[in-house]
Amino acid sequence: MNRNIMYCKKTATVKTRWLVKPKLLIKYYLLPAYCEFFFFLFSCVPLQNNAIKTSKYNVFTFLPLNLFEQFQRLANAYFVFLLILQLIPQISSLSWFTTVVPLLLVLSMTLAKDLSDDITRHKNDKQVNNRKVELLINGELKSEKWMNVQVGDIVKLENNEFVTADLLLLSSSEPLNLIYIETAELDGTLIKYTISILYISGEVRCEPPNNRLDKFTGTLTVGGETFSLDNERILLRGCTLRNSDWCFGLVVFGGPDTKLMQNSGKSIFKRTSIDHLMNFLVMFIFGFLAFMCTILSIGNGIWEYQEGNSFISFLPRADGANASLSAFLTFWSYVIILNTVVPISLYVSVEILRLGNSYFIDWDRKMYHVKSDTPAQARTTTLNEELGQIKYIFSDKTGTLTQNIMTFNRCSINGKSYGKSSKKKVDFSWNSLADPKFCFHDHKLVEVVKSGSPEVQAFFRLLALCHTVMPEEKTEGELFYQAQSPDEGALVTAARNFGFVFRSRTPETISLVEMGVPTTYELLAVLDFNNVRKRMSVIVRNPEGKLTLYCKGADTIIFERLHPLSSKLMEVTTEHLNEYAGEGLRTLALAYKDLDEDKFEEWKKRHHEASTSLEDREAKLDAIYEEIEKDLLLLGASAVEDKLQDGVPQTIEQLAKADIKIWVLTGDKQETAENIGYSCNMLREEMKEIFIVLELLRTACMCQTVICCRVTPLQKAQVVELVKKHKKAVTLAIGDGANDVSMIKTAHIGVGISGQEGMQAVLSSDFSFAQFRYLQRLLLVHGRWSYLRMCKFLRYFFYKNFTFTFVHFWYGFFCGFSAQTVYDEWFITLYNLVYTALPVIGLSLFDQDVNDRWSFQYPQLYAPGQLNQYFSKMAFARILLHSCYSSLILFFVPWAAMCDTVRDDGKDIADYQSFALLAQTCLLIAVSVQLGLDTYYWTAVNQFFLWGSLSVYFAVTFTMYSNGMYLIFTSSFPFIGTARNSLNQPNMWLTIFLTTILCILPVVAKRFLFIQLKPAINDKAKAVPLPPPRKFPQRRISTRRSGYAFSHARGYGDLVTSGRFLRIPVKTRPALFPHTDTPVADSTPQTYRTIFEEAQSP
Repeated sequence: MNRNIMYCKKTATVKTRWLVKPKLLIKYYLLPAYCEFFFFLFSCVPLQNNAIKTSKYNVFTFLPLNLFEQFQRLANAYFVFLLILQLIPQISSLSWFTTVVPLLLVLSMTLAKDLSDDITRHKNDKQVNNRKVELLINGELKSEKWMNVQVGDIVKLENNEFVTADLLLLSSSEPLNLIYIETAELDGTLIKYTISILYISGEVRCEPPNNRLDKFTGTLTVGGETFSLDNERILLRGCTLRNSDWCFGLVVFGGPDTKLMQNSGKSIFKRTSIDHLMNFLVMFIFGFLAFMCTILSIGNGIWEYQEGNSFISFLPRADGANASLSAFLTFWSYVIILNTVVPISLYVSVEILRLGNSYFIDWDRKMYHVKSDTPAQARTTTLNEELGQIKYIFSDKTGTLTQNIMTFNRCSINGKSYGKSSKKKVDFSWNSLADPKFCFHDHKLVEVVKSGSPEVQAFFRLLALCHTVMPEEKTEGELFYQAQSPDEGALVTAARNFGFVFRSRTPETISLVEMGVPTTYELLAVLDFNNVRKRMSVIVRNPEGKLTLYCKGADTIIFERLHPLSSKLMEVTTEHLNEYAGEGLRTLALAYKDLDEDKFEEWKKRHHEASTSLEDREAKLDAIYEEIEKDLLLLGASAVEDKLQDGVPQTIEQLAKADIKIWVLTGDKQETAENIGYSCNMLREEMKEIFIVLELLRTACMCQTVICCRVTPLQKAQVVELVKKHKKAVTLAIGDGANDVSMIKTAHIGVGISGQEGMQAVLSSDFSFAQFRYLQRLLLVHGRWSYLRMCKFLRYFFYKNFTFTFVHFWYGFFCGFSAQTVYDEWFITLYNLVYTALPVIGLSLFDQDVNDRWSFQYPQLYAPGQLNQYFSKMAFARILLHSCYSSLILFFVPWAAMCDTVRDDGKDIADYQSFALLAQTCLLIAVSVQLGLDTYYWTAVNQFFLWGSLSVYFAVTFTMYSNGMYLIFTSSFPFIGTARNSLNQPNMWLTIFLTTILCILPVVAKRFLFIQLKPAINDKAKAVPLPPPRKFPQRRISTRRSGYAFSHARGYGDLVTSGRFLRIPVKTRPALFPHTDTPVADSTPQTYRTIFEEAQSP
């Protein structure tokens, strides 16, 4: 039995070896598109087995490969270079451990993290590959591991089992060979249904492996007759069998060739603007380091030339040594000493901060949606601070701003409009099959239906027939509809309540109850919906044998295909559509056409040829559909309401006050989108001009509000890319459906909403939550805090490192440029790793300039992040100047205090070791006090980190400078007795106090003057008392024309004609936070006043 199927990716030539399995024959072929794509590839690729591998390393490759990846980071490679320099005796001015210890710590932390992640991946791979499945071998079922399953095997699955590989469904336990699968791990949706083919002998031809989850092209040849195979007859790996006892399937793709694994490629790597700035600054620091080393090496050369001869007697030079060689060696010695300007722990610390701030988002109960039991989630941990710099938001409309829960409100039938609201609801008690939850307020429509109006009955008959809804009737009279989209469910439910009840369906029939009379229609064809057609049709034969095509879709599409006899009715219906649009309703036009039997049979043959084509099947089907969908007769139009989500107007108003521009990208018509804009406060009546911008980016960016209509998913991404490219601003895209995925991936930040359209957007997003209103908390609170904390961290980190390094620089002028260190080597080693690491992390995790209520109250506080005010190249220059000043104080004040100074007992204290101890103690206390000044929000953790680090410094200092350590490790701890002999002198503590005061005095003076003369926006906010929240007035809906362009998702027409029923079992799980008496459970939108509103209030 030959399992080795091979196909050659070489133009149109295909090399195929056959695989003979019980009952079936499989052959792979190449489509022309694949032939063009792989035109230059000439290698034949064997098919894979079913084993998968998601891990990156094994036992032998982990250490070398991981280290190779880490040393691709410039800072790590630089410190390895320093280590090599330190091994050269002629230039080494520091012990090897000053570089090795920090480097090993950083590398080890990253190694441990990567090892943990890869061990988890190995465990998951092993668990999946060793799962058991039953294979049909020589007529018997035998258990086998997943990894051993190969293409051509016939697999048996049972209920609730995972699908082993990509399978062609052969048979199942369900009626009509239906099965039900859960595809949440693939596309986020819940239950889909598919149909099997009979277990017969035949030949299967299909496309080669690819990553298209929504497409499969193939044919089945049986007895000389060819049938089309599409995605609806394929079970994809990653799905789960539900509500079906068993099924058999043929493996067509295995392991890495499965569509799930083909989609497991690397996600787009997003980097923040601060990341890009840090890379630039690190390169600048390298240049600055070279500049300082050059100055000191020149100084060494001059000193050696002028003064060096005076020391030859007791510091003899090596043979051939001169001032030039000394200067050259000194340059590299100072590269080692001044290496702290390049912070080795910077990147590790940044990742820790981002991870911590991501957890704060996950733990935020105020972003938890009780009704759906959905918490907020930071799916990416590297973009937190970017949330505080958003300038443009690109939002989907349906399901993002609106609830995507439809209600049937209005309709136009034969030129008459129905549905104007009245206080009294319509009584549907006359209809025993009516939905008790359905509400309608126009009694005239019920009277017209009861009177037997043919036009009105034809209208609701169309709604009951033209759809892909699947019914479920567990008990007599209790109908449940499972619809592809909420609007379809609303329309079918409306027809049900007005007497045209959709009761059941088979692949060949649709059963209705029309005004109490059971009626069965023969379903001959479903002309399914797609993005281009924006309509769907069904062809049915009524019990009298009459053929009719029923069509519904976007009004612009339907009106183009109407018979001239409907021209007057179209004008009246258009007026009604304008009225419905003014109410913000989503509209569809409805039409029909009677068909001739002979012409239909001819069309049906051509339809079968197109549906079984292996090339351009969709295009050929669209052309066939166009032939029959013309000369339609208009029946009327329907209008459903998609209500706004809670808190959307308030959220948009808050974000607008934060100077965030919101663009709505929707597939709807201009009028519908405009009216939603008015409803959610994006558009206001006082705006002078509203127009649609197609290509004028500069003009669009000057507008307060931009709405892009009739855009496809690809065009959404192109609009985002256009703004990213030309405006250089940080963008955020938010959506809830599969049609928003490309936009979400393109933007700097992608936010997914878990809504009615599945979880596709969430799975592709960087952050996710359940309601649009949580976006204001994500940006105005978490985003602003993350940006503020990251900027404070970077400013303080660079300040303490530059101050530390500049003291070395000034000391060089007093030690003959000899590359001697001013600090103890152990202090140099532990300064960044122990003494200053935790305090700055505590600052960067918990600091708040204002609390969350103030952040909502004054959205203008968000503006500094958009303008990069807290950390920029200019801010970095100010840090350099501040560090230069502090280092001058920290060097020259202790130096002056130590000159000609004696102890209390009259002994001399001015020795190198005492000066080193004094200088490093002054430095540590000064930078610690500076951190305290930078801290706005003190917590117990901050206090513990700060005072604990200082305590550790003194404990370590007294220990390392003790007699015991000197006796054990004489060469490593030469500062014997320095701490106890120096720090017991009052003048030492006075010097420490003086240097600290001089270091912080300019900072305190500057802040005091700026608060008095030029206060920052957060200073203004703190000066105003916080008032209680106010409620927003109800906004009126603008009377603007609207229309509905239909959903972006492809329909389920093929499934309906194949006989697949949809069953979605109700699943419940305990609430994450069960309390319902909290503000979280209330889920009320948060509304606040602005600074300007507060100033105007009495």
